[in-house]
Amino acid sequence: MTFQAYLDNIQTKTGMSAADFKKLAAKKGYLKDGVLKPEVKAGEIIKWLKEDFDLGHGHSMAIVAVLKGAKGDGC
Repeated sequence: MTFQAYLDNIQTKTGMSAADFKKLAAKKGYLKDGVLKPEVKAGEIIKWLKEDFDLGHGHSMAIVAVLKGAKGDGC
């Protein structure tokens, strides 16, 4: 599965784009200058996405990659 396919599946499941998740992460204080703060661990993001959006590990890691600066879905 391609990176973009992961992002497409996430949007189908949640109704939210990668850009939407980036906005939410910023509101939660996970980002600085548009990217994931170094002190925020992937496990914290995965836990948030599993609890609030029922995303699995692989899909959560795709969002972590976006938060770290990977490009996809208009981000």
